[in-house]
Amino acid sequence: MNAGGRLASRRERGAMGGGGCERGSASVVVGAVMGVLVVLAIGVADVARVLGALAQAQTAADAAALAAVQEQAIPTGLGPEGLAAEYAVHNGAELASCVCEAGAFESAVTVRVAVGPLFLLPDDRVVLGRARAVVDLPGASASPAPTGP
Repeated sequence: MNAGGRLASRRERGAMGGGGCERGSASVVVGAVMGVLVVLAIGVADVARVLGALAQAQTAADAAALAAVQEQAIPTGLGPEGLAAEYAVHNGAELASCVCEAGAFESAVTVRVAVGPLFLLPDDRVVLGRARAVVDLPGASASPAPTGP
């Protein structure tokens, strides 16, 4: 309405800064930006879930490798692979492989942790953690002593 109490014509509204046919175009841009921000936030949440699972897998792999190598050095009768599997489960993982022969002083393990379904990727995902542990025996050197003059 204008000052005289009647409705303003289209030409008068345009002269008053109404914008005419471009009216509401800013809301389309704002809606698109909001959509992009929502997808970005979902992506960040997915990345955070994967990084958390990676940290859990690495912790489980470290614990399993240390348990296996301790069982190799000081046997308790449980077996290095069984003990590694037990430690992996206690840390929320599943033992995928264990190269830890009885009587050896080195073990290498791989564990698997389920990430679960992500928002942007449809299938369940898993991450792997790998670790290696070696017993350092007292009095044994890592490399042979040099000989000669």
